[in-house]
Amino acid sequence: MDCITICATCAAPGEAPEGAVLAEALREGLSDGVVVRLVDCLNVCHSPVALSIRGAGKTAYLFAGVDPATQAAEIRKLADLYAEAPGGEITDARPLGRLRHGLIGRIPAG
Repeated sequence: MDCITICATCAAPGEAPEGAVLAEALREGLSDGVVVRLVDCLNVCHSPVALSIRGAGKTAYLFAGVDPATQAAEIRKLADLYAEAPGGEITDARPLGRLRHGLIGRIPAG
């Protein structure tokens, strides 16, 4: 099972946290086998909203600067590409649109 983890406390200075809004938007329309969960912090506070995607035995990815209002479709596409990629290795991120520019880390499967 793949998991998209979203920071629940991410917020630009003076703004309300938007992680829960993004999580709710994603829960509709995700493929079977993808779980969305909220956590208190992903430690990327300088560039909200942050999220990660990971699966057992797969490469994991960390994104920041995600716009909940405009990027839910790109994150759904990420989930689809990730599910189809052997070992979670996404070799062509162009279908992810702007989301691909928010990638800040990749952790190879161990």
